[in-house]
Amino acid sequence: MNLLISTGAAEVILFLASILAGLPLPLLAVQLLWLNLVTNGIQDVALAFEGGEPGAMKRTPRRPSEKIFNPLMIKQTLVASSIMGGIVFSLWYWLNNYTQMDETHARDLILLLMVFMQNFHAFNCRSERVSAFKVPLKRNIILVFGILAAQGIHILSMQIPFMQNILRIEPVTFNEWLYVLALAVPMIIGMEIFKLLNKK
Repeated sequence: MNLLISTGAAEVILFLASILAGLPLPLLAVQLLWLNLVTNGIQDVALAFEGGEPGAMKRTPRRPSEKIFNPLMIKQTLVASSIMGGIVFSLWYWLNNYTQMDETHARDLILLLMVFMQNFHAFNCRSERVSAFKVPLKRNIILVFGILAAQGIHILSMQIPFMQNILRIEPVTFNEWLYVLALAVPMIIGMEIFKLLNKK
C-alpha cells in the first residue's frame, strides 16, 4: 500500500509543480496508466508475498483502534513521495529549461526515471523499520522477479514499434539510461536515512 500511495502522491507533486512552473505536462495519460497498472502494479502484487519480519512478535501490538494510516506510514509516504516527486520534477525542469531536448524524448527519461524509482522503493517497502539492505532477498523471490520483470517489460516496450506507438516512447541511449539510474539511487538512500532517524 505504501508503494502505491507514495507513487501516486509523487505523481501529484510532479504534475502540480509542472503546472505552477508553466511547464508542459510531464507524462501523457497513457503513460500514467502504464506506470500505475503495469510497472507499479507488478511490485504491488509481489509485495503481498513478503514473509514476516524476525522479531515482529516481540514488538508491542498495535492498538485495535489504530488506523491503517498510522503516523509512521504517513511520515514514510510523505518522505517517499517528496523524494520521488522532487527528483523527477527537477529533471523535467532541467530538461525543459536547460537542454534542447524535444518534449517527447524528455518524457521518455521522466517515465524511465519513475519506473526506476518505483523499483528501488519496492525494496524500501519490504519493511517499515528494517533497512532494505538487511532484509534477505530470498524472503521474497517473487518480488525480485517482479521488479526485474517490470523493468524488463518497460525497456522492451521502448524497443518494440507497436508499444512505442501506444506509449509514445522511444529508446534512450546507454549514457541516458545510466544517468537516469543514478538519479533514482537517492530513492533508496533517502528512505534508509529516514528509517535510521526514525529508529533513533
